Amino acid sequence: MQHEIIGSTMPVLNINLENNEKVIAVSGELSWMSPSIQMTTTTQFGGGGGIFGALKRVAGGGSLFMTEYCAQGSAGNVAFAAKIPGHILPVEVSAGQTYMVHRHGFLCGTPGVELSAGFQQSLGAGVFGGNGFILQKLSGTCHAWVELGGETVIRDLAAGETLRVHPGHVGMFEGSVQFEITRIKGISNMLFGGDGIFLAELTGPGRVWLQSLTLSNLAHALSPYLPSKGG
Repeated sequence: MQHEIIGSTMPVLNINLENNEKVIAVSGELSWMSPSIQMTTTTQFGGGGGIFGALKRVAGGGSLFMTEYCAQGSAGNVAFAAKIPGHILPVEVSAGQTYMVHRHGFLCGTPGVELSAGFQQSLGAGVFGGNGFILQKLSGTCHAWVELGGETVIRDLAAGETLRVHPGHVGMFEGSVQFEITRIKGISNMLFGGDGIFLAELTGPGRVWLQSLTLSNLAHALSPYLPSKGG
């Protein structure tokens, strides 16, 4: 299996599969594929455990259905395009190693990938909509690819070192990093601070990947150009 990330602002992940090699993605992520690629959509991938594993994915903000893409009869090619401007990052996941990924971050992975609920907290509809702030837990033994919005900034936190981040800019971090959502104290912050009254606290040791583009900021920037419901 070989992969190539094509482009810059709106990248495409292109994966070349040898005969019988497979890759697994959330249903609906496909951009294009060659004729030798066969698709199988089911709830049984990405965490195991049958329907229980599927429900864990849904609880983590994921999809109930996953699709397996397998090259049959000959080598083949399958591609997944980024949904928003940003980057696609390859991630090596080994046994006992975990990553926490923002709810729309998982793009695809090889067999052995496990995707489940990692963290969920309601922050009010004004910040992340009715679903609150959600992280997915990426584990297993696999190659995986994660999509982050905008530019990517990497911070390596030493043991006990803390970084405070707007929750929307949290792209991914290693499982060794401690994480919690905190509220900024003070009545003026609550009245005039907007989304900034909530911050994520990440404490090392471990690596953190930050994303410069948040979906809430993108939606806010586009909202003046979208037709109103009554218009």
